[in-house]
This record gives sequence, C-alpha cells and structure tokens, in this order.
Amino acid sequence: MASRAAAVDLLRLTANGFTLDQALEACRSFNELEGADRGFARALASTTLRRRGTLDEVIAAHLKVPLKPKQTYLRDIMRITAAQLCLMGTEDHAAAWSAVELAKLRVESKGYTKLVNAIARRLAENGKELAEKQPLRADTPGWLWRKLARAYGTKTASAIAEAHRIEPPLDISLKDPSATIEWPEELGARKIGPRTVRMASAPVPSLPGFEEGAWWVQDVAATLPAEILGAREGEKVFDLCAAPGGKTMQLAATGAEVFAIDHSGLRLERLHANLQRTGLEAVVLEQDLLEWSPANPADRILLDAPCSATGTIRRNPDLLWTSRETQVPDLVRLQKKMLEKALDLLKPGGTLVYAVCSLLPEEGEEQVAALLERRGDVERVPVTSSEIGDLPVINKQGEIRCLPSKLKADGGMDGFFAARLQKKG
Repeated sequence: MASRAAAVDLLRLTANGFTLDQALEACRSFNELEGADRGFARALASTTLRRRGTLDEVIAAHLKVPLKPKQTYLRDIMRITAAQLCLMGTEDHAAAWSAVELAKLRVESKGYTKLVNAIARRLAENGKELAEKQPLRADTPGWLWRKLARAYGTKTASAIAEAHRIEPPLDISLKDPSATIEWPEELGARKIGPRTVRMASAPVPSLPGFEEGAWWVQDVAATLPAEILGAREGEKVFDLCAAPGGKTMQLAATGAEVFAIDHSGLRLERLHANLQRTGLEAVVLEQDLLEWSPANPADRILLDAPCSATGTIRRNPDLLWTSRETQVPDLVRLQKKMLEKALDLLKPGGTLVYAVCSLLPEEGEEQVAALLERRGDVERVPVTSSEIGDLPVINKQGEIRCLPSKLKADGGMDGFFAARLQKKG
C-alpha cells in the first residue's frame, strides 16, 4: 500500500514539473520506503510513465464516461493499477485492493471506489491482451511521433518508440579507459564503446569502485562528444554547459586544463561532488555562457547545449509528457547563439564539438548545417569509427547520430548528436 501511494506521489510531482530523478529525491513518501518496497515504487512510477499512452487507452476502453481533466488523482490510481495488471504481473487481488484503499484516502476520489474496483477487475480479465494490441506509437506524444517519423521514417520511429518502453541498463564510464578489461570482470559487466562498461541496474553507491572514484554513471552515447574532442594534456579546454559533469571528468582525465562552465549553481554542486569523489581537477565557474568573457581563448571547446533532451527519454520517461513542441524553436535559437559565442572563445585552428542529447534534426544536423552555411571560417572534421570504439553511429556527414534503437541486442543507447568543427587559422 505504501509503495503504491508513493508511486502516485511520484507521478504527481512529475506532472508538476519535476523530473523523475528530482521527484525520487524530493518525494517524502518514497524516501520513507526501504528495500523491495522502494524498488517497487520506483518501477511502478517509471513503468506508468513509459507506457502512459497504452495505459490510458486500456482504461478508456472500460469507462462509460471519460474522467474529467481535474480528476488527476483518480486517473493516476487507475494508471498504476493498469500498469500492475497489464504490464507488471502483479497479483490481481493486491492491485485491486490497493487501488480501492488509495481511492478512499482523498475526498475527490473516495466516492469512486466502486468504479475503481470494477475497472481493476475488468483489467485483470483482459487488460494484458488489450495492452499488447496497442501500437508502438501509443506511448509517444503525437508531436514527437510526427517529428521522428519525418526525420527517420516510420520503421525507425517505431524502433525508437519500442526502445523507450524498456528500462535501460546501467552504463559506467571509466576514469581510466585502459581498465576496460579489469572492471567488467569486477562488476560483472561487459565492455561497450571506448570507455564504457555496461551491466544490469544496481544500487550505484554500493558497487565496487564507486567510493574510490574509479568511474561514474554515464550512458555510452554521452561519452562520445568528449571522446572526439581529442583533448590532450596541458591544453586549455572549455566545457560549456558542463553540469552534472560526466564530460568534465572525461576531459579532466586527459590531463587537460579544464574550465567547466554552467549557469546552474545547484547542478554545479553535483559536479563538484563528482570531481571530489574521482580525484579529478577542473576550474568550475557559475556563469551564463552568453555573458562570459575569459581572458584567453581555448584550444578546444565542448558545447553540450541545452536542448529538448528527447534522446534521454528511455532514462527519463517523464520527458514524454512534460516536453512540449512549442519549446523547440526557442531552444534552437538559444543553441545558435551559444554556437556563435563558443566560436568566439576558440583559438584559430582550435576544435569545437557541438552536441545535444536530442533526437530532433533541427537541434542537431540542421543546426550545424546552418552554421556552416553562414560562416566561412568553420569546417566540419569528420569522425572516424576507430575514435568511438567502432560504434555504428556515424552519419554520412561524418557526425555522430545515436538513436535509442541502435545496439538493440546490447540494451540500446541514448539519443545523441555530435559534430566536430574546426575554426580555420
């Protein structure tokens, strides 16, 4: 009962603007749980967010009168009940009983206990079959589906939607990439990409090597922008929009003089903690990039720009329902300004990697194409397969384009775009 109540609270927080990770940290009812109850609450909230479109369709099939928009608590009770019965194999009685008990807790839902019980019983009878019949696109908002289908075709869009339904594995980025033989054995993991080992999800702080700072959590796709930057010992490197610091640590591990810039002091606290744990060094500055004026330019710059973050949906399923199409044009304009600013901070002959954790071409491929069209002092430097551990993610222009549907047999990857550019001398 407590774990199900916590799952509803987590859904409420994400609906109010929290990411799922933020909700997990802030939710009092969740943090009062322990052990298996805690794991179940997280899995229930995550599954409900991943499959919300399917769950809503299945619930609607059993409602004679649709729920009103303001009946959010009642709707979330039905959603987590449907998730248990249709997707998670929870015992029928447990799911139905807890749904009724949750409905009794609030004034706005206690008059609907008979309806909740009836819906739960019907879902126990045929909900699983109804859920299996829902198309892949059911769990992707219409605007995002249209953009994905237009960019990659319906077949690939379907493969991306399928990848979003699956809980991702745990990716660990090694401070010392040459240790990809030692750590897979220690962690029961496998090597993937240039510096990543992959394993099943596990409590991170309790894993070997965490306290010693031998690694940090980072999806394999997110490691590639810093990898192709090619930073060397002694070079001045700017990591722009750096928090929470995965790429900063990659760059610092090369021996480069790294300046980590981000406007969010709260996110920089996490970056500081990561640097302290790993024993790596970087100059960390809370600055608005567009207002920042360093004394000297950089040899290399990594700009991981603010974006729609649609590439991280499989790790952040709340983004399916909190991201808005209307946000994208403003993000594109901001990325353009940041690209221009970053080039101003770069030495002639220097290298800039522009990256976004987005699936949308207007934030990635089209952004770089427009830059090359308007500026004659910048050229693309194609990425080679050997630089990125032979991962199959290089497009025809020599840029990195990761999709969640790639490496399907190995557990997939986040969506990411990265292009390497050189400022002419």
